[in-house]
Amino acid sequence: MKMLINVPETVVADALRGMAACHPELIVDVENRVIVRRDAPVEDKVGLVSGGGSGHEPLHGGFVGPGMLDAACPGEVFTSPVPDQMVRAAAAVDSGKGVLFIVKNYTGDVLNFDMAAELAEDEGIQVAKVLVNDDVAVTDSLYTAGRRGTGATLFVEKIAGAAAAEGAPLERVESIARRVNELSRSFGVALSPCSTPSKGGPTFELPTGELELGVGIHGEPGRERRAMMTSHEIADYAVQVVVEDLRPENPVLLLVNGMGATPQLELYGFAAEVHRALGERQVAVARTLVGNYVTSLDMAGASITLCQVDEDLLRLWDAPVRTAGLRWGA
Repeated sequence: MKMLINVPETVVADALRGMAACHPELIVDVENRVIVRRDAPVEDKVGLVSGGGSGHEPLHGGFVGPGMLDAACPGEVFTSPVPDQMVRAAAAVDSGKGVLFIVKNYTGDVLNFDMAAELAEDEGIQVAKVLVNDDVAVTDSLYTAGRRGTGATLFVEKIAGAAAAEGAPLERVESIARRVNELSRSFGVALSPCSTPSKGGPTFELPTGELELGVGIHGEPGRERRAMMTSHEIADYAVQVVVEDLRPENPVLLLVNGMGATPQLELYGFAAEVHRALGERQVAVARTLVGNYVTSLDMAGASITLCQVDEDLLRLWDAPVRTAGLRWGA
């Protein structure tokens, strides 16, 4: 495999150096692996911290900034960050109003964020935690007990980030984050495997002419493999699975997410099919976001995430955000 890297051992550090050079509005601690908005801690504001293995960019470091996260902790590729990173991030963003940890449901992330919360509280930082577990593809997987955390992480970070920016107290920000997770469901499809720098090649085998339905963001097995399907057929399958589980009664936010190697041309075509499939099931779409946001290195494929919203959640979604990976509004 050809990769635009120096050596596998420095991939994450090199990427962090690049982020520091390109985004002076962020403080990027390459040695300690912490990314913090430069104006942190923001007075009278709850701090939001998330993180996870690298390889899912722009999640999470690309979502640090006004209206979203205050700090992110990148681990090695597909490997959880360590508690010291999380405690350092919490200390950097705590204004005295507390810190919310947003944690994807992967065993390493859960254990390390739990330990970090205890250590941070020993240092006098009030910490709350929200677990994201939106993937309906499988109940348990190679990396999790329970459903995996995937695309809904973006919705949780954006909407909870807007609430925190408005000055909501920690209990309220935590409640909103939990509600967004409860109202969200995701399903992903792989057309090709991903390749890690350390391995230098595919992490799993997917025969030519087949796809993986329900793949995880680390390449974990999904529900089944089938012969290659059309965009129309994939949309019908994924939408049906998500809608059956979510049973939305309100309009939804829709994320049509690329896995890393899928071009916008294909994603917008797939988005058209997803809108069609949702319309046929009488599901109204309030907003749509299309692009590579929660990725799996160079995997080809896509996922869809739906989140039911009311007027308040939609207002928080529409609120201004200014990060490297997501920005709109004033």
